[in-house]
Amino acid sequence: MLKEERHNIILEETSSNGSSSFQLLCKKLAVSEDTIRRDIRELDSRGLLKAVRGGAVSVSRIPHHYREREHTDIEQKKVIAKKALTLIKNKQVLFFDGGTSVLELAKILPVDLNVTIITNSFPVANALEDHPLAEVIFLGGRLNKMSFATFGHETLKGISKFKVDIYFFGICSISPDSLSCKDLEDAELKLAMMQHSVKTVGLCTFDKLNSESTYFITETKELDILITEKDDPSLHTKPFTKLGIEIL
Repeated sequence: MLKEERHNIILEETSSNGSSSFQLLCKKLAVSEDTIRRDIRELDSRGLLKAVRGGAVSVSRIPHHYREREHTDIEQKKVIAKKALTLIKNKQVLFFDGGTSVLELAKILPVDLNVTIITNSFPVANALEDHPLAEVIFLGGRLNKMSFATFGHETLKGISKFKVDIYFFGICSISPDSLSCKDLEDAELKLAMMQHSVKTVGLCTFDKLNSESTYFITETKELDILITEKDDPSLHTKPFTKLGIEIL
């Protein structure tokens, strides 16, 4: 079998299942583990997957720019937002980050809901401008024009002033080992919001499960609740359930 054929099979296996192991690939391709290791290293260097201990995981294909992400998987994000809404009660203090699933949650908040929302996202703040009982605290800082959100030292300093009830975390990539994203400053912000929250709720379309991005945020076990658009239990969520994460 040609190397290009092996690579295509490895990528197909990793993409369809979210991950692949040396053992499975050796059996499927009838080649040695050393060959599979070399193939995975090469594919990793080209950014087509992520090499991990024992095999590989898929790389998040979610668009980076906000304008592209806001039109991606809208129906799935609406389902996730409706589930997340059931966790919100009057008088709570909440972090909303710049994730587009988080924005869908902001859009459906009842106008009579009395909450305080702290956000670094301009679209989230705009979605809440007509909610008379929702106090909105906007975190200052440097504007990231890829995400229409603020980042940097001033933003992190603002986060440190609060201890909130729930952080609604827009997930970019999640594997059983790690939460990660495509931007270093975004990783720093998400970690800070987690550290200043009693509970962290991850909003995650199903295609992001078992994927990894460049910048590590924290270990996945630090997540309290994971919400996807799927209603039925799946093999893909079992590794997260084993970590003690509640799946909605």
